[in-house]
Amino acid sequence: MELQKKDFIEIEFTGKVDNNVFDSNIKEDLKILNPQANPKPLIFCLGEGMFLKGIDDFLIGKEAGRYHVELTPDKAFGPRIPEFVQKIPIKVFQGQNVNPVPGAVFNLDGRIAKIITVSGGRVIADFNNPLAGKNVSYDINVLRKVDDINEKIKAMMLFLFRKEFNFSVDDKKITVEVSKEMSKFVEMFGEKFKEIFGLEVEVKEIAGNSPKTEQ
Repeated sequence: MELQKKDFIEIEFTGKVDNNVFDSNIKEDLKILNPQANPKPLIFCLGEGMFLKGIDDFLIGKEAGRYHVELTPDKAFGPRIPEFVQKIPIKVFQGQNVNPVPGAVFNLDGRIAKIITVSGGRVIADFNNPLAGKNVSYDINVLRKVDDINEKIKAMMLFLFRKEFNFSVDDKKITVEVSKEMSKFVEMFGEKFKEIFGLEVEVKEIAGNSPKTEQ
């Protein structure tokens, strides 16, 4: 059966740049990046921004199976943007008790930056994605189309919230159990769940909920 937009699929994949692995959920390839890492299944919804758009576009209309995909920067991580290389006063780092050194990577106000140089009171930081401007390739094995509604909802929650929540599903709604602190955040994505699943989201606040955060 041909894959369509909004289908949930499970894949194994390895991404490479200049023939070097930069991402994978296959044990043999992942250990190149981190010998201690444990590969995790990847389930995502086609055409909903849960994976690279270039991969989405390639897989829509295909069958389950193995594929090799070559992506130019515009289909992958975008072009390098010179304006994303910025000078930052060193006091910004000092105010957070951080010592910037060339090559280090920091999260600055939600944006990932790599330190290029440190000179006097100025730091030059690059906010471009490390893979921006590069051609990349993916080896992908589409294992299956996911039909179970619970698997789909779990995958969507992990993508949006990086957490697992207890939930239940009936013909009309998805009931999600969350702490008070998370309730408004989950409610913000109610329309997205309705668009994907055709179900309303009902948030049930519970005490002492400590969902497991994905690493």
